[in-house]
Amino acid sequence: MMKVVVTGGAGFIGGNFVHYMMKKYLEYEIICVDCLTYAGNMETLEPVRENPRFHFEKVDITNREEIYRIFEEYEPDMVVNFAAESHVDRSIENPEIFLRTNILGTQVLLDACRKYGVLRYHQVSTDEVYGDLPLDRPDLFFTEETPIHTSSPYSASKAGADLLVQAYGRTYQLPVTISRCSNNYGPYHFPEKLIPLMIINALHDKPLPVYGTGINVRDWLYVEDHCKAIDLILHKGTVGEVYNVGGHNEMTNLNIVKLILKRLGKPESLITFVKDRAGHDMRYAIDPTKIHEELGWYPETMFATGIEKTIDWYLTHEDWWQNIISGEYQEYYKKMYENR
Repeated sequence: MMKVVVTGGAGFIGGNFVHYMMKKYLEYEIICVDCLTYAGNMETLEPVRENPRFHFEKVDITNREEIYRIFEEYEPDMVVNFAAESHVDRSIENPEIFLRTNILGTQVLLDACRKYGVLRYHQVSTDEVYGDLPLDRPDLFFTEETPIHTSSPYSASKAGADLLVQAYGRTYQLPVTISRCSNNYGPYHFPEKLIPLMIINALHDKPLPVYGTGINVRDWLYVEDHCKAIDLILHKGTVGEVYNVGGHNEMTNLNIVKLILKRLGKPESLITFVKDRAGHDMRYAIDPTKIHEELGWYPETMFATGIEKTIDWYLTHEDWWQNIISGEYQEYYKKMYENR
């Protein structure tokens, strides 16, 4: 029985990864560690909550004592670290919490892996560590050799964590890997992020706030494709390597918003342009050649298909996001866990 610790497993990508792993590996145990800050939601884990192969620990990854207890108790074989403060706007308002979770939390996990021994530690990072690309050079892409050049406190904290992971790999021979992904979208995405926010606002005929003129380009990755990539890296990736995950799905923010409005039959007059984000990156674009050639991965879901699936999911899971908007999801944990 392989045991995998998934930190940040009640969040968007982590939650999808938990579902993916539980479904694919029937002989694996998943230990989900999440401190349930604003973006962690136990309702995301409802489908697996009663499964005997699933365990949940409400623990902050910066809490060394508790993390060590988890490692002692479960003796995990692998660790996948999704736990991170991840919203750029929030990092601009309050950088300190990002440094604490994203860097110090990573260090605690790495120390636990050293102390108790694991087959693999995998760090889930972001293409934002590379900075951005100019809009007038569509021939340029991020590769694993692109220098780190961060723009926000969020991306700086993720880059710091990546460097720490690589240092532990080199200094202590810890079996580490890192993946840097482009913008994810899909089910269970917290409603403050672009795509779910636009879907939900459009459904309520509310204004759709778009930064600047909406020309910023992102490379969109359907979350299930990302889970498949991490699975491959975890089991077949080369220790010490970085893999870029994404590619071939570039869209401007404005085009995404228009696409959502069209799909929902809502007027473009709902679009409201707002003051641009400080230091807003212009374009992200990933070259996935390395992971494709080494591990056979490529993004299977084209944006047109993925956005349809995502909109349909939000239309059929209104309870999930209504609870978040109303703040009720924070009560859910208390009900499910605190009085058991």
